[in-house]
Amino acid sequence: MVDFHKRILFSDEAHFWLNGYVNKQKCRIWSEANPQVYVETPLYPEKLTVWGALWAGGILLQNDKGHNVTVNGDRYRAMITNFFIPELNNHDVQELWFQQDGATCRTARATIDLLKDTFGDRLILRFGPVNWPPRSCDLTPLDYFLWG
Repeated sequence: MVDFHKRILFSDEAHFWLNGYVNKQKCRIWSEANPQVYVETPLYPEKLTVWGALWAGGILLQNDKGHNVTVNGDRYRAMITNFFIPELNNHDVQELWFQQDGATCRTARATIDLLKDTFGDRLILRFGPVNWPPRSCDLTPLDYFLWG
């Protein structure tokens, strides 16, 4: 398939801590100086969670209303229903494939069924028509292009 990579809609979310804290789990620091400096931070700093989708046709971004919101299956499905699918109706997505990682809130049967209504079998996700590989790293173009 020519230009298949241009037809994948990559999705992921990121947490932005309002006190400037950086989650180093997905962050690579390249420095000549020693990055092992300890900085005291609050146990649960305020954060804003942003969900994004990136494909050759553009970028979609949505933040959860409010701070310190934990993403669960109900909130994720509400975001898909109230934001993502209506936004997709403004774009030509007939041939797009949707990709998401295997986080628990995304693998609920109700979530997969909701996505199948829009994308059919053009899904790359855990327990989906095209299975997200087990133990694969959770890095998408969003991690390099948008969040990073």
